[in-house]
Amino acid sequence: MTLTLESIPGSSGYLDLFPDRRMSYFSNMYVLGLTVIAGIGGLLFGYDTGVISGALLYIKDDFEAVNQSSFLQETIVSMALVGAIVGAASGGWINDAYGRKKATLLADVVFTAGAIIMAAAPDPYVLILGRLLVGLGVGIASVTAPVYIAEASPSEVRGGLVSTNVLMITSGQFLSYLVNLAFTEVPGTWRWMLGVSAVPAIIQFVLMLFMPESPRWLFMKSDKEKAILVLSKIYDIARLEDEIDHLSAAAEEELRKKKTVRYLDVFKSKEIRLAFLAGAGLQAFQQFTGINTVMYYSPTIVQMAGFQSNQLALLLSLAVAGTNAVGTIVGIYLIDHFGRKKLALSSLAGVIISLVLLSWAFISGSSASSSGVYGWIAVIGLALYIAFFAPGMGPVPWTLNSEVYPEQYRGICGGMSATVNWISNLIVAQTFLTVAELVGTGATFLILAGIAVLAVVFVILFVPETQGLTFLEVEQMWKERAWGSSLNTESLLEHGNSS
Repeated sequence: MTLTLESIPGSSGYLDLFPDRRMSYFSNMYVLGLTVIAGIGGLLFGYDTGVISGALLYIKDDFEAVNQSSFLQETIVSMALVGAIVGAASGGWINDAYGRKKATLLADVVFTAGAIIMAAAPDPYVLILGRLLVGLGVGIASVTAPVYIAEASPSEVRGGLVSTNVLMITSGQFLSYLVNLAFTEVPGTWRWMLGVSAVPAIIQFVLMLFMPESPRWLFMKSDKEKAILVLSKIYDIARLEDEIDHLSAAAEEELRKKKTVRYLDVFKSKEIRLAFLAGAGLQAFQQFTGINTVMYYSPTIVQMAGFQSNQLALLLSLAVAGTNAVGTIVGIYLIDHFGRKKLALSSLAGVIISLVLLSWAFISGSSASSSGVYGWIAVIGLALYIAFFAPGMGPVPWTLNSEVYPEQYRGICGGMSATVNWISNLIVAQTFLTVAELVGTGATFLILAGIAVLAVVFVILFVPETQGLTFLEVEQMWKERAWGSSLNTESLLEHGNSS
């Protein structure tokens, strides 16, 4: 069977010919359930991001050494990011070698161990060890969940389903602030805040035992019977046959050119270099525009703005986290209707405006009364920042990275790109308080606004639109970008193999 772009299931041409086969976000509860269960990894990611911001207020009360050292505070926050870097870097290889399902189970075990160690930590240094283990689990999950969801999703709703993982991240952040508020008056406050994160990891481990492996990964490992069984639960019989034909052709092509992909191979092929630049660049800009600075330190920022009560700081931060979750729901709808690139650009425009407002509030309010109007403007600026960031720069980098790489490179490039995200996250988290002390909070937000302007330029120049495209169409797009539109339809990797 010869596959053209028009005959590929899920492509715009295919669905124009067979509009009755188009699927909607809620049309298949099996796919949605699979997405939500895989997305619990995102929930762990988000919970860990948010919970430390509130727990840190009480850790400082328990450990005098932490209270007296900004560096130790930053280390407690960012050690999870060190673990996440290692987890993401190894997660791509684990995914390709052992599958998406086993990688998720491993992430749950490591995360649970870290949560228990944090809850029982007798001193800041054991706490830091627990944060490292939790980060390892989160890092593996951050690579695995988007790829697992994308490979089981019909292309016309792939963006929304992958973005559901980002909704789980933002929901985890919101949940962490609720938990923080619930335990503010309970003995062992921060130990409960950190330890309870083991619960969703255990739940995901149990549920994941009953979930299938990614059908695309099974095809590539020549386990077609299991793959077809999974696909039969996703597609009706008419489209199922087309999907099987498409995956069989893709698997045969992969086997024909099969080789062990190494990290350096990513940089040998022009197409893969361009894809990795777009994917990793978006991940870096997601962090350097300040999102996790806002989420890690939002209670601290609120206190900097003049609201000194721990409970009030957590309550206002809860509103910020709620805005994040609602904004992500909007993004789930927009990403498959408005497009990835337009969504990223409009999101960044709002982020720039919000960061400038935040900067002005802190600079102008530095000499005003501690709880004056500028404090409220700063809180409004935080909420606006999240409202603009969440629908666009929240889901777009993760969605794009789940779909821009060919199958043979998807695990390793996804892992490398997630590693870039976590390294960028670490740099920002480890330096925010220090930079704010050196140049002032207002100037720090102005620096982030400048980085957001650079992000706009990057998206315009290097990020393609992938809305509604199949994986094969995306490969063809990179070939055309690398070698010109007159390139024939030879395999994407042939240039890389011969270079």
